[in-house]
Amino acid sequence: MALTGRTALIAALGAPVAGLLPGWHGILAVAVPLLLAVLADLALAAPVRGLRLERAGATSVRLGEDAEVRLAVTNPSGRPLRARLRDAWPPSSWRPGTQVAASRHRLTVPPGERRRLTTVLSPTRRGDHRPVRVTIRSHGPLGLAARQGSHAVPWTLRVLPPFTSRKHLPAKLARLRELDGRTTLLTRGEGTEFDSLREYVPGDDVRSIDWRATARQSAVAVRTWRPERDRHLLLVLDTGRTSAGRVGDAPRLDAAMDAALLLTALAARAGDRVDLLAFDRAVRASVRGRTGQDTLPAAVEAMTRLEPTLVETDMRAMSAAALAGAPRRSLIVLFTGLDRAPVEAGLLPVLPRLTHRHTVLVAAVGDPRVAEMARTRGTVPGVYEAAAAAQYAAERRHTAERLRRHGVTVVEAPPEDLPPAVADAYLSLKAAGRL
Repeated sequence: MALTGRTALIAALGAPVAGLLPGWHGILAVAVPLLLAVLADLALAAPVRGLRLERAGATSVRLGEDAEVRLAVTNPSGRPLRARLRDAWPPSSWRPGTQVAASRHRLTVPPGERRRLTTVLSPTRRGDHRPVRVTIRSHGPLGLAARQGSHAVPWTLRVLPPFTSRKHLPAKLARLRELDGRTTLLTRGEGTEFDSLREYVPGDDVRSIDWRATARQSAVAVRTWRPERDRHLLLVLDTGRTSAGRVGDAPRLDAAMDAALLLTALAARAGDRVDLLAFDRAVRASVRGRTGQDTLPAAVEAMTRLEPTLVETDMRAMSAAALAGAPRRSLIVLFTGLDRAPVEAGLLPVLPRLTHRHTVLVAAVGDPRVAEMARTRGTVPGVYEAAAAAQYAAERRHTAERLRRHGVTVVEAPPEDLPPAVADAYLSLKAAGRL
């Protein structure tokens, strides 16, 4: 049983009346009627334990979007239910400051009927979110007392990566259609499929001239090519400590996943096969053998529960896992950092094993704050910030140059620019016939 604020108010108002009567008579004159009213009110309140609760609604949502989960409350008793209800979920299920208003509801359910209410969730973390409990406080008609109890009503809301780079997909697909020969622009290069012959125009690569066809006609003929399909891409997400560093409001891993999703969607539409590997000292997620329209949903599902781990990535083990996942010539896209120490101690020693058979692209998340620091002037702290930013940028350029000497394509960009930059690098490699 729970007493309400109305009961306390009535007791306070009755205190002057109690003071007019001598001894216990005054107290009993107020307490007894009040107690009887509370007990009567409690007896008329609908029982809580017998209520039937069921959930329905959203089972998945992208991070940053709202999800509606409905709760149906059935009152099988013969008394009307006048209640306050709290639908408790983990704190990360709401944006800061919105939890109290979103989780509390008022409802009235007549005897034998059912009412539905909706809880709007605004998750701030990826992964599976499950409710804690539903707490119901059933009031009597006078509002003096209430019955309270809790119910476990299971549900799972899966919060998926946001895929904000999806807006770049139409432009990249248009470029892909050009490379695929669906427009007048056709590419030429080693490793592509022969498409047709056309007349030579100034600026064409002389290596594309078909001399036999030229000998049979009066004009110089050149071969046109279309990019090969069914190439293999292996996307490797480094989930070690460098991926936990925050750029803006999110860890580097989130920006890397967004770029990986855009590349997955683009490559799948290009007819290429895309596999995914998330690794630090062990395999954290893996997607293999998916094709066509199944590729992107599988990648989204695998990334849903990924979180950075505060351990140093074992690059040797990661390289072995990547080679095992790419038995034939592939494009290996490694999403990692360009910090000097981890690259020199971990990545550079294993690069020859990767580049011997595969094309390797390293994608790194840049920090726009460094560029802001480099422009700081006018104060002593500002000069120190600018010097630190210049040293930081010089080290990363040096690291990127060492990777390029091994034949690696390096892409570094701020979080919002990394996905289209990686997609452009993929299309350039495809146009050059290097896949």
